[in-house]
Amino acid sequence: MKNSILFIILLVASMLFGLEAKTELVPSIDVKNLNNKMCKVFTKKAKEYEKTMRNDKYAEVTLASYKSRAKIYCVINSNTISK
Repeated sequence: MKNSILFIILLVASMLFGLEAKTELVPSIDVKNLNNKMCKVFTKKAKEYEKTMRNDKYAEVTLASYKSRAKIYCVINSNTISK
């Protein structure tokens, strides 16, 4: 009985004083800097991988993946900078 009364009092107090949970769960990030960083990372990865890659289909697919991700982030980066 005492626990339920205490719970109700705390609930009412939290409503009155605005002690609700934060709605933003993801911390804000700087998207331009993130895209720029990812562009540089995947461009560098693709160049380094191309120098040392094996001669098989899996290596070709891996290289294509690095290049496509570099292209995606570099295009996104150029679009966000021009805005």
